[in-house]
Amino acid sequence: MATLRIEGGRRLSGKLAVEGNKNSALPLIAACMLTDQPCELSNVPRIRDVDVLLELIEGLGARIEGRGTSSLRIQCSEIRSDRPDPVRVGKLRGSVLLLGPLLARRGAARLAQPGGDFPTRRTISTHLGALFAMGARALDEPGYALDTAGLIGASMYLDEASVTGTETALLAAAAARGSSEIRHAATEPHVVELCEFLQKMGVGVEGKGTSTIRVDPAARFTGARHTLNGDYIEAGSWGVVAAITNGEIEVTGARSADLEVIAAPLKRMGLGCDYDDDRFRVAPSSLHAARRITTGLWPGFPSDMVSLVTVLATQADGRTLVHDWLYELRLFALEQMSAMRADLFLCDPHRIIVSGSTKLKGRSLDSRDLRSGMALIAAALAAEGESSVAPLETVERGYGSLVERLRVLGAQVEREG
Repeated sequence: MATLRIEGGRRLSGKLAVEGNKNSALPLIAACMLTDQPCELSNVPRIRDVDVLLELIEGLGARIEGRGTSSLRIQCSEIRSDRPDPVRVGKLRGSVLLLGPLLARRGAARLAQPGGDFPTRRTISTHLGALFAMGARALDEPGYALDTAGLIGASMYLDEASVTGTETALLAAAAARGSSEIRHAATEPHVVELCEFLQKMGVGVEGKGTSTIRVDPAARFTGARHTLNGDYIEAGSWGVVAAITNGEIEVTGARSADLEVIAAPLKRMGLGCDYDDDRFRVAPSSLHAARRITTGLWPGFPSDMVSLVTVLATQADGRTLVHDWLYELRLFALEQMSAMRADLFLCDPHRIIVSGSTKLKGRSLDSRDLRSGMALIAAALAAEGESSVAPLETVERGYGSLVERLRVLGAQVEREG
């Protein structure tokens, strides 16, 4: 287990470029399992979650070229097993995306309990409901064990607009017999990107980017090439990291249209930022409370940014209510900042009131999930004295070359372990 030691109080400034969207990379890699033809992905983020999924599909029979680079060639000529390695599955919530392709290629899928952030609080009932609608059957085995006599196209209503639930439905519908209609579908950019990739593989997809998607399966899957769009969550994260130290940054690689949903509430806090030509710029600013920031389904403010904006609110004058109605527990991880002198009142699992501005003091911090871990690093960078954040691997699941990038911006950090 690695620890990041941070000497706070330094102003961070500079330029960075982000790679492809983590939330696009995982479903696209899973989609490569639908065909026995080679697929090529470019601008793939070099992060731990991608490494784990590649190890999983390699263990099932995939041949992968370009491991450790941003360009991958994946060919799944045969899938040798319906049981992905349970140890690796336990490290990655995104391993649930293998269910549809395994049912399509093997007629069965036996998945251990997926890991990731707070797995016991984030169920996959939406995913399973979609698969059951297309003819999958539950087996009386540990974990998530399913089989099918053949996936059949269906009309389905998702009980929530889950991103990975929608992606699971899309992957299964692409290989089913007959057309499917997915209603109450998620509309996030990474769902659209999966639709585009499936179209390149020969699947008919209508309604991408809307809450109703119609899927006509491929007569025969082909290989496909795709360059991933930049990770707007990572771009926004680096913007907040610079802002909380009263620094300035220019982040390239993410689309301006995607950055708008992140920039809007930041501007309400008085942050000087703009986005154009796929560049996100943040300048030193006098911050003030935004009164209320609420997450929402796309194009609402993304839950993946809520921890970071909460930390930023500790440096804004006034009181801000942050409401993440999508997920429980994400805000709980920030309660430990009270020992850093942050003025926080946790109303319930979904709401926190932040009163600022407060000069934070360094301390030891526990990175309990990916996004709050990055937020705690941001808090440590703004604090007086030294802080430690562990385990660092939690944050590295979604932020590649993290220590090196912090140093490029001028942070005094050291990785131990």
